[in-house]
Amino acid sequence: MKLACVVTLVLVSLTSYLPPVRVQLAESVSNPLGTHFAQRPKFPDNGAPTGRRRGGTSRDGCPALNKPLTALVPGEETLGEVQAGTSPKIISKSFLASTVAKYPTFWFYVPQLPTTARRSKFVLQNEAGDDVYATALTLPEKPGIISISLPQSSQYSLEKDLKYHWYFKVHCGVTQKTPDYFFVDGWVQRVALTRDLESQLKTAKTGEYIAYAANNIWYDALTNLAELRRTNSQNHMLKDDWANLLRLVGLQDLAQEPVVQRYSQFPTKT
Repeated sequence: MKLACVVTLVLVSLTSYLPPVRVQLAESVSNPLGTHFAQRPKFPDNGAPTGRRRGGTSRDGCPALNKPLTALVPGEETLGEVQAGTSPKIISKSFLASTVAKYPTFWFYVPQLPTTARRSKFVLQNEAGDDVYATALTLPEKPGIISISLPQSSQYSLEKDLKYHWYFKVHCGVTQKTPDYFFVDGWVQRVALTRDLESQLKTAKTGEYIAYAANNIWYDALTNLAELRRTNSQNHMLKDDWANLLRLVGLQDLAQEPVVQRYSQFPTKT
């Protein structure tokens, strides 16, 4: 039984309240050029790498949390085999998602943590397992959504068509040397900005996230919409679109969580 399916980034559910330009962009999903998720509902079965979307732990030394650490990416949660006398184990997966940005932004939900679990680390690696970027972060006391942007320096730029593996770890102890930590991980791939997408983005103007989502460019769709919400906090349509976008990838339980911190331009740390 699946708790959350591999969900397509189809924005048809948004069209009931979109103005004509936005409806046109959303309906472009029916065109095969913009239906990557719709055509491949078993996306992780095609050989693409997967990670862990809902937080796991490295060892048993981490305390229980009311909500798991979560990466805001496409994925699914399924029930594993139930052993006699044990509770069902939930298996969480994150799926490879795309960006057209050289320096994308990554989004995570951080739950209420004990006071000793404020230290975290974000790591981005190439396919060979070499660190492209790594930084240590001090997390806010308030639970909510955070973002981590790559510094806009050529040494951190993503190359087109390559897959990159990222990790986000929250250490359970006072220092990062503590071997126990919560973690999520996943994959990102930078793809080329096509003429069709470029045209749609120009048409969309301030609603670029719809064009990104219709073309399966997840990281940029989420980041653009989050930025619009930041600068238009009273716009109810943007709030609804945020909730719908998260719902479409099975993360509706996080739709009402606030964005509490944005991290960018950090020096590399190993």
